[in-house]
Amino acid sequence: MSDEILNSENEEIQDEIVKDEVTYLSGMYKEWFLDYASYVILERAVPYINDGLKPVQRRIMHAMREMDDGRYNKVANIIGQTMQYHPHGDASIGDAAVQLGQKDLLIDTQGNWGNILTGDGAAAPRYIEARLTKFALEVLFNPKTTNWKLSYDGRKREPVTLPVKFPLLLAQGVEGIAVGLASKMFPHNFIELIDASIAYLKGQDFELLPDFPTGGSADFSKYNDGLRGGSIKVRARIEKRDNKTLIINEVPFGKTTSTLIESIIKANDKGKIKIKKIDDNTAANVEIQVHLAPGVSSDKTIDALYAFTDCEVSLSPNSCIIENDKPIFIGVKEILQRSADSTLELLKLELEIRKKELEEMWHFSSLEKIFIEERLYKDKKFEDSENMDQAIDHIDKRLEPWKPKLHREVTRDDILRLMEIRMARILKFNKDKANDYLKGLEDEIAKVVHNIENIVPFTIDWFKYLKTKFGKGRERKTEIRSFENIVASKVVVQNEKLYIDQKEGFIGTSLRKAEFVSDCADIDDVIIFRRDGSYFITKVSEKAFVGKNVMYLAIFKKNDKRTIYNVVYKDGETGFSYMKRFFVTGVTRDKEYNITKETKGSRITYFSANPNGEAEVLRIVLKPKPRIKKLIFEEDLGELAIKGRQSMGNILTKYEVHKISLKEKGVSTLGGRKIWFDEDVRRINADNRGKFLGEFSGEDKILVLYKKGEYQLYNYDLSNHFGEDILAIEKFDKRKILSAVYFDAEQHFYYVKRFEIDEVEGKLIRFVGENPDNKLVSVTWVHYPRLELTFGGKNAERENEIIEVAEFIGIKSWKAKGKRLSNYEVNNITEIEPVVKDDYDHHETEEDVVGNDEQTAPIDENDDIPLEINRPKDDENQMSLF
Repeated sequence: MSDEILNSENEEIQDEIVKDEVTYLSGMYKEWFLDYASYVILERAVPYINDGLKPVQRRIMHAMREMDDGRYNKVANIIGQTMQYHPHGDASIGDAAVQLGQKDLLIDTQGNWGNILTGDGAAAPRYIEARLTKFALEVLFNPKTTNWKLSYDGRKREPVTLPVKFPLLLAQGVEGIAVGLASKMFPHNFIELIDASIAYLKGQDFELLPDFPTGGSADFSKYNDGLRGGSIKVRARIEKRDNKTLIINEVPFGKTTSTLIESIIKANDKGKIKIKKIDDNTAANVEIQVHLAPGVSSDKTIDALYAFTDCEVSLSPNSCIIENDKPIFIGVKEILQRSADSTLELLKLELEIRKKELEEMWHFSSLEKIFIEERLYKDKKFEDSENMDQAIDHIDKRLEPWKPKLHREVTRDDILRLMEIRMARILKFNKDKANDYLKGLEDEIAKVVHNIENIVPFTIDWFKYLKTKFGKGRERKTEIRSFENIVASKVVVQNEKLYIDQKEGFIGTSLRKAEFVSDCADIDDVIIFRRDGSYFITKVSEKAFVGKNVMYLAIFKKNDKRTIYNVVYKDGETGFSYMKRFFVTGVTRDKEYNITKETKGSRITYFSANPNGEAEVLRIVLKPKPRIKKLIFEEDLGELAIKGRQSMGNILTKYEVHKISLKEKGVSTLGGRKIWFDEDVRRINADNRGKFLGEFSGEDKILVLYKKGEYQLYNYDLSNHFGEDILAIEKFDKRKILSAVYFDAEQHFYYVKRFEIDEVEGKLIRFVGENPDNKLVSVTWVHYPRLELTFGGKNAERENEIIEVAEFIGIKSWKAKGKRLSNYEVNNITEIEPVVKDDYDHHETEEDVVGNDEQTAPIDENDDIPLEINRPKDDENQMSLF
């Protein structure tokens, strides 16, 4: 019985031991997954705020510093050196090294390191070479201010973080995907980062926006300081070589010429755009030639490229960094502030270390001077000392008179160093040189102390030094722009044909045997009116049932207030005929509406849709009835007000109508179209954005003058694209005479010419001669301009000369060379107030002229000829180039 009890107790004890040893899978997963996630976040994917580097990048930099001897090293050797610190294989190190090298900031590369523009990869590590840049050596390393830790195997020391004295994280940008979070920060401009750091240290406000190495243009209006939830629109730079050829010379960040071309070909295959062929001539710079198919608008194609290809991409920042071994989310402004503060502290620490070093040098040099001058080494007691301790004690006592003048106590080590001085040094000792050396140390200590006490100005000077030494050639590459929203339906190529089967009540793009309606795009909407007054909007499809009583079918343009519908309908309840004019700007897709009073039996008796709001004169024939005196009469719909689609309309007649026909189509009742020019996006609009250009109708045109001495006439189509360097843009007035002064680079003289603008739409005309070095100086619309010439050089004593331009030269073609202003060396040309006022009524005001905010300014500093153009304040018609 006792054995059974004992066995039972043993089994219970074993069960308890087994229970204690069991770890369930859920618990193991929870602990191990958190460990793994933490490891990936801290050791692989996310950069540290202290130096802006991921661990692999930091280890590459440290390894390269250890190897640095000023010469290039094979990347394979750099990888091998880095593997002493980074336990994740050579592939990850090689990839990280190539990415650092392509950023062109920390690593000086040699060989084929790939191309971020084309996406070509780098050569194998055994073929390419690298060394640290002078910038990296200047700002990344200082063993005295570096915190160290043991490497993964305990054999080496590696930095916890590097003592970086520059906002490196923002300069390089970073992208990493960890477990449960990601980091995505875009590169910023080197010079702008330094300027922002200086502004912060001065207590001034600043703004930081990314700058991409691939260039392009970007809209940062929703950047959100780089925090999660923000977005950036980045566009390729597209230029028109001519109406048949577009040139893409900069690509969006994150895209390459290969991926960009693939997206264009894909959009062409889908029918979104229509191109003839693409040539990729990219070498050192991007050059993708897009050749357009015959009859395709180049302006519309540019918009379509932005809408349907990778020529425009949206980027989402996510500013996540590591601080104190924890991920945090802070904006780029705060990151820069912390970086500037860290730089200040590091510089202060370096100064304090240097101060201590200088003080130690002064201390020992002072002891050495006393030891030699007072000949303490010749003292008899010193020479008779029985052991080292007695000798040290004796020298220590002999130094007592001078100890108050020293900056710290004399230690045993100090005396031991004195006793190690060789006799050769004692014999060469020079008192004057020793005093000069001590004086130099004291001056340097004073300078260091002054810098510590004025650490903020010292830090500002440090950033200015970096800008001066390393800022050349690092100007902003990405243009800051505001982008208008491109409506895809307005720019898509009409790649389909729309048909209607009236008998069966179907519409679609697949009904090839039915009645053709119009060309369309597969993303278009169509508007459909039925005879009962109902209408709705639906998307283009291959085949859709719309009913058998369709009266009108067309492509629908959203927010279009210029397409006016003229309608006469008979009310089913009263029998009265109503007339109305209305527009449809937008409705819910596939929801039915009605333009009648919606009484049973109502139907439309006349319908027309006019794209520019044209009114009509109708001829109405009534059915004969007793006491109707006038069976036929006319009605001018132009007298009707344009109202909303829900309005009932005006009574046309209370009698039954026999027939309604169109007698005469009138002019638009909407008037001319008011056009504005938005300088931010260099596009015209009808939405009251930017500078008002005027009211346009019919054959009116827009004149654009460019600073290079070119002009071009455009129609007022809202899809037009305008070039850069616009001097002036305005509504074209053919009565005006343009007077232009330009410098002929071949003849080295100034010329003036007067001419009328040729009414050739769409052709870019250069009116300052074919020589590309010719420079436009000034243009004016003043009809009788006067110029005052001031002479220089050998003719500096010559009196000023006034030229009446209208008398000096007649009105000729823009092709004419013009007339030389003077044979003497001209120093200044100033337009002065005309004596004879203009003899026509039209005068442009400053509000009409775009690109002319600076009316008076000296010639650009890059120009060779020192010239100043002055504009009289009361003259509203002169436009200075600069």
